[in-house]
Amino acid sequence: MSAPTLNPATDADKLIYLVEDDLAVARLIGNVLRDYHFRCEVFHSGSELQRRLRQQLPDLVILDLGLPDMDGMSLVSEIRAHGRCGVVILTGRGHVGDRVMGLESGADDYIMKPFEPRELVARVRSILRRCDGRQEAPASGGGRVASFAGWRYEVDSYTLIAPDGGEKALSAGEGQMLQRFLERPNRVLPREQLLGQDDMSPYDRSIDVRISRLRRKLEDDSYSPRMIKTVYGAGYLFLAAVSWE
Repeated sequence: MSAPTLNPATDADKLIYLVEDDLAVARLIGNVLRDYHFRCEVFHSGSELQRRLRQQLPDLVILDLGLPDMDGMSLVSEIRAHGRCGVVILTGRGHVGDRVMGLESGADDYIMKPFEPRELVARVRSILRRCDGRQEAPASGGGRVASFAGWRYEVDSYTLIAPDGGEKALSAGEGQMLQRFLERPNRVLPREQLLGQDDMSPYDRSIDVRISRLRRKLEDDSYSPRMIKTVYGAGYLFLAAVSWE
């Protein structure tokens, strides 16, 4: 592995919680993260993480599913309830149902073991950028709040406000995807652009899971969409007119 490089915008002072009961794997991941200048705290059970979350929320959690005291999947929703931090599932479970369930629960990414350490760091950095909300609103808008079809979206807080005034909190991944739609309405966006991954596998269905979650929160019927339309073989199209404040 080449010498690690510091990315000051995303690495320095970022706190990552790693939940992994395999001591060798935990040591490997912890060393990699520290080599790349992240602060890392390691936990070997779900209950250890739960206690720490009550004290301090990290910037991101890397979570194994096969924990000795509980199923890691149940922890994803609990982490989300504590606040908006990134969540990466890192597991040996390769079944598509586990992947879909993890993303449906609110995880930002799902990485299979064995993994390439540099890829893990790259994905961690990508999620931290989403969580930081560093993507700027378009210059023509000049603001951080978008209005469309009676809805409002507050970029900095990942808050979606329904026409009736009800609020819905989006995960970092959902918020980043919605922002990309709102910045480029009425344009077909390829799946790679929506996920921010240039090297996506054609068999990667995580984009479809996130689109489904976003449609549900927007109360958009996938069979007769008013806002997010599937353009088969090309990507997705956001149909509503958007204004920025």
